[in-house]
Amino acid sequence: MILHYDVIVIGGGHAGCEAATAAANMGARTCLVTMDMNKIAQMSCNPAVGGIAKGQIVREIDALGGQMGLVTDATAIQFRMLNRSKGPAVWSPRAQCDRGKFIWQWRTVLDHTDGLDIWQDQADELLVERGEAVGVRTVWGVELRAKSVVLTAGTFLNGLLHIGRKQLPGGRIAEPAVTRLTESITRHGITAGRMKTGTPVRIDRRSVHFEDMEVQEGEQDFHGFSFMSPGRPLKQLTCWTCYTNPDVHATLRAGLADSPLYNGQIQSIGPRYCPSIETKLVTFPDKQQHPLFLEPEGEDTNEMYLNGFSSSMPMDVQINALRRIPALRDAKVYRPGYAIEYDFFDPTQLRHTLESKLVPGLFMAGQVNGTTGYEEAAGQGLVAGVNAALRCTGTQTFTLGRDEAYIGVLVDDLVTKGVDEPYRMFTSRAEYRILLRQDDADARLTERAYSLGLATRGRHDWWMQKKEAIDRLTDFCATTPVKPHDINSALEALGTTPLREGCKISDLIARPQLNMQNLSDIMPGLREAIKSLPNRQEEITEAAEIKMKYKGYIERERLVADKMHRLENIKIRGHFRYSEMQQLSTEARQKLEKIDPETLAQASRIPGVSPSDINIMLVLMKR
Repeated sequence: MILHYDVIVIGGGHAGCEAATAAANMGARTCLVTMDMNKIAQMSCNPAVGGIAKGQIVREIDALGGQMGLVTDATAIQFRMLNRSKGPAVWSPRAQCDRGKFIWQWRTVLDHTDGLDIWQDQADELLVERGEAVGVRTVWGVELRAKSVVLTAGTFLNGLLHIGRKQLPGGRIAEPAVTRLTESITRHGITAGRMKTGTPVRIDRRSVHFEDMEVQEGEQDFHGFSFMSPGRPLKQLTCWTCYTNPDVHATLRAGLADSPLYNGQIQSIGPRYCPSIETKLVTFPDKQQHPLFLEPEGEDTNEMYLNGFSSSMPMDVQINALRRIPALRDAKVYRPGYAIEYDFFDPTQLRHTLESKLVPGLFMAGQVNGTTGYEEAAGQGLVAGVNAALRCTGTQTFTLGRDEAYIGVLVDDLVTKGVDEPYRMFTSRAEYRILLRQDDADARLTERAYSLGLATRGRHDWWMQKKEAIDRLTDFCATTPVKPHDINSALEALGTTPLREGCKISDLIARPQLNMQNLSDIMPGLREAIKSLPNRQEEITEAAEIKMKYKGYIERERLVADKMHRLENIKIRGHFRYSEMQQLSTEARQKLEKIDPETLAQASRIPGVSPSDINIMLVLMKR
């Protein structure tokens, strides 16, 4: 049987779901191939979305018309804004979700996306004709043919599970591995490697002594992930914290000889920033305790996730170590933690569109590109899905700059620098953090998404209404005078210096002790201006306040970004034969030949390419 589409997406994880809905919403006839329709967008590890920098990615996905933010808000059971003690450039939303409801919310989205079919099957072979990807063949012998193929297979490609010395093939626990697809891709010159990740033990909440743990409450304010969602409808639940101790550590150390990470069983590299508990003990031998976070898996289940206790130690070692923690002394376990090794492909062989340089028509997104995390996967999925749809019409491509989005930073890092360990996004990876805040993702991306046909008219209209309201409020603050005798006593009560002469409200907002909330409490005119705003007044007020309070920093960073754009605008692909350029260092020639950068700015970010190499190319371009 042969089925024909415009776009085929392989894999129903976070990357695949975003890729499929994006392609379909842009008018491409799309088919999502998944092994299990009941595990769409499965949260294989922690049922949580967001976190440092990851939350910004989800906000960007939402502003671009993606679905992850809406699904998260609809299924969130606890929400927190991380990094509040720091500036808004690094504020990061995070939500604990109901794992089961998250799956079915995504399934509902897919079922109601026009032009999108779901095919339950396993992709077995990439079909390539005349050097271009034209479809896939499944294990049941079905041929799915299309103009674009998006590979988002997660950890399933030759997946191998580890618990102690036991090994089983699998893409997730109790789910089969995909064993032939990698070879059908690498035979076309695409380079593959192996990576490792892991997940913690799951615990029955009825066996936990919560009186020996610290409560970690969520937040109930207006913040969320989607700029369009009405709020969080589910019951908000508590998370809990506790710590390991020397007895736990001694139990784990006694079992290290049987740890797959240290007995030679696992050869691949795991995520540096999400290490297993046994790696923490080896890396930090003098540390007496490590924090653990016990988080609910859903509204209606007793299953809880022990964040911070990722492990592939033998089952008895894991359980015995857990029971050395006072709060978990009677812990009953649903399943132990495990590690998984899987195939990935060198992302430097991709273009910024996430299309393969070697096999046109093949796009890759998610963990197959060497990343870790649902959010990084979803962001790539959206970029790949959009470009897969655009390739069908041949009209344009869609890329994001490093000053436009964290997704742009993510993709540029992958295709320019490659990976030697699972890539995780951090705010420190972005040089324009003040421009890439979580609060202004809609300002950066909504109009662009609308012009592509990705964002709906309703989303665009709300953004225009919100933009007008922000501008109106900032103009009011910038033009409304404040006299010393009207406000000085209130300023002193708020712990800030009284005025010596008149100023504007925006000048007061720039002070660290003052904000729109406490100023509106003492200034009736400001209070009325806020009340006159359309719906989502708190969201609009916060956006206006950040815009005013950090105006100087924002403008300065914009100038730096604009200077870098000069190099971004210098296209160099096809202009040089790097292997013949003896003026460049040997390492620079080799790296430039391999990456084949699009612009001079991209070339400047390649490890091993020095500023002097860039200057040489700049001089040659001028000639």
